Amino acid sequence: MIRAGSNRGNKSGDRKYQWGAETSTRPLAIMHAQPSPVCIVFGYIAIVCTVISWLVYMITMILSLFINNPSLTLRFVVEGVLYMTIVTTLIFSALVYLVTRQGAMYRFLRHERVPRAMLDDHFSRNYDKGITVLIPSYVEQPKVVEKTIWSAALQEFPDLAVVLLIDNPPHPKNDEARAILKASRELMPKVLTELAQPGKRFTQARDEVMAILSDQMDARCSVAARCAEDYRAAARWLERKADMWPVEDHTDDFFCDQVLRGLARDLRLTEQALNDSITLQQHVDAKRILQLYERLVRIFTAKGWSFERKLYASTSREGNKAMNLNSFIGLMGHSLKRVETSDGVILRDVREGESADFVMRNSEYVLTLDADSMLLRDYCLRLVYQLEQPGNERVAVIQTPYSSYRGAPTRIERIAAATTDIQHMLHQGMTYYDATFWVGANAVIRKAALDDICVVSTEDTRTVKTYIQDRTVIEDTESSIDLGYFGWHLVNYPERLSYSSTPPDFGSLVVQRRRWANGGLLIIGKFFRIVRARRQRGDDVKLGEWALRVNYTASIAWSSFGLMFLLAYPFDQRLLSPWVVLASLPYFATMSSDLKRNGYKHSDIFRIYGFNIVLLTVNLSGTLKSIQQGMTNTKIPFARTPKVNNRTASPALYVAMPWVIIIYSSMVFYADTLSHNWGNAVFAGFNAIVTFWALIAYIGIWHSLQDMVVGLIRWLFVPIKEPQQQDGRKKTSWRDALYFGDRQMIYESRPL
Repeated sequence: MIRAGSNRGNKSGDRKYQWGAETSTRPLAIMHAQPSPVCIVFGYIAIVCTVISWLVYMITMILSLFINNPSLTLRFVVEGVLYMTIVTTLIFSALVYLVTRQGAMYRFLRHERVPRAMLDDHFSRNYDKGITVLIPSYVEQPKVVEKTIWSAALQEFPDLAVVLLIDNPPHPKNDEARAILKASRELMPKVLTELAQPGKRFTQARDEVMAILSDQMDARCSVAARCAEDYRAAARWLERKADMWPVEDHTDDFFCDQVLRGLARDLRLTEQALNDSITLQQHVDAKRILQLYERLVRIFTAKGWSFERKLYASTSREGNKAMNLNSFIGLMGHSLKRVETSDGVILRDVREGESADFVMRNSEYVLTLDADSMLLRDYCLRLVYQLEQPGNERVAVIQTPYSSYRGAPTRIERIAAATTDIQHMLHQGMTYYDATFWVGANAVIRKAALDDICVVSTEDTRTVKTYIQDRTVIEDTESSIDLGYFGWHLVNYPERLSYSSTPPDFGSLVVQRRRWANGGLLIIGKFFRIVRARRQRGDDVKLGEWALRVNYTASIAWSSFGLMFLLAYPFDQRLLSPWVVLASLPYFATMSSDLKRNGYKHSDIFRIYGFNIVLLTVNLSGTLKSIQQGMTNTKIPFARTPKVNNRTASPALYVAMPWVIIIYSSMVFYADTLSHNWGNAVFAGFNAIVTFWALIAYIGIWHSLQDMVVGLIRWLFVPIKEPQQQDGRKKTSWRDALYFGDRQMIYESRPL
């Protein structure tokens, strides 16, 4: 057996492995470590110190600078109010971090993993609810999507279907796009074909064993031995699959070791347990043997197909992930007829006496999964089991906020991964305060909840059902607010069962973070309206939920503007105080501790600070786009995060601004040093050093200069437009005339 070697020196064969990146590909444990009492007490101390330091700062500033200050001027008052407002918002975000992580600690402390036998028993009692996995894909590399499909298809759920929602242009204009589309269309048949052989074997074995055990309470040793042999065969099949998979980057390492071999190790454990029972001559319950066989059948049995909404004129043309998902969800449960029209092929409900071309599957649950994400074993089982426990009837969405793949080959991907893993912990804490937000990379959703928030509208001549709102580019966040209005709740399951890719270079990170920063200010307004509506019907919003939701949607905006003012405006030195430093120290200390707990370094806290500085302009741009959309009511186009083998170029502005910050901070440092303004001098010098280091580490001097030159050339270059024909309208055919009537004539003027 030959396995393609792991190329640790590059990513996808092109990206070099940088010095200072991550060498270990071992992910964090599925279960979070239970926090010690000391850790919980330390969290409370951090919260109290932050609040007291802020209160002391505000009181001393008001007394010494505004009340007992005879030389008070209007400029100083404005500066003081602005500075204290910025400090308050930043400390508020820090306090939210401390409170949220405290909630996460309590959840980790109380969480107990459901035993395997309880899961098998729950899903074996005539279970008839299905789950449909929807994987939206737009010009994704086929190998990336294939790993996602495999991680979904190997989920052991009684009635599982995997649907690849291909959103590529159906008529590509170049060979590369045509090759990607062709390969994407072949993925589902390829996966199902590979699963067919082991699936057939284990289905047949289950049926034979079921006949043998039909009248027995305990299984004979021969039956247990056969079951052990089948588990051994299943593990070997997965191990062979992992051995033959070409490993080119750290995500391939994860797929082979955690998805394929991780499941194989789990099956090997069952095999060993069965062999031990035979050695000890102890009988296994017949019902348990049948459950074990059902597990094998479910692992290697799945339904699946691809769906391309752009092949049909009756589906939405909006170019975003939300409408790709909405187009399919809107058809679920319908019997459809494929009809040729002048506008193209449409799908409509069958009429009486007609035979359906498509009978679209309907299911109790929908699992949305990004095309660059992977699920670990029993993701579906554990999350659906939790949904079906008493008291969770109004839980609409359950998810495990994705963790990052370890072994990132670039420094910026490693630090972005560190922020992802910190966010995973914070999302767990948000559930403690019933302030969970849907994180769109993966989630199990009740179809009934989606039906509640469905909005029907028209788009040209099409009727469009919108379940997941696409008013903003952070569609999952807005949908969380909508679900709350209808009395639904969202939950983060406190285990690490899903993983997703992190942008590997600054250019692709710019696209992702600019999208994340866009829309929060629009959603917060909607949240306040929904809060008023909930209160009117007696459903009060608790302080914890209110604070966490406001911070989640608006903190990027106020943190970006606040940091920009602190960097750019020369505030009076009298506004500085040691109490501000004391108020921020607990935040940095706890985050440093959390980084270490998640397998990073304490010193990464400074790398994350530099990371946020170089992304400052990106976050400001996204925030301004939100303001623009709010003022003009014009939807901002959805920008997908690029996933390419080589480097993604960055817009000139975003690579130029770190240079501006470095130069300006150096000048401020020099001027404040001469004037003995030591507080501002230290702050400016620190920012200059950290930003310069971040520029070198995350962008690269040569790459930044290259992108600025290319951006300048593009700005100066004016493309020549092709002359348009005087009458570019399509000639009306007899089919158009019969179908549309006078659609073209209404645009033409006629003499009286």
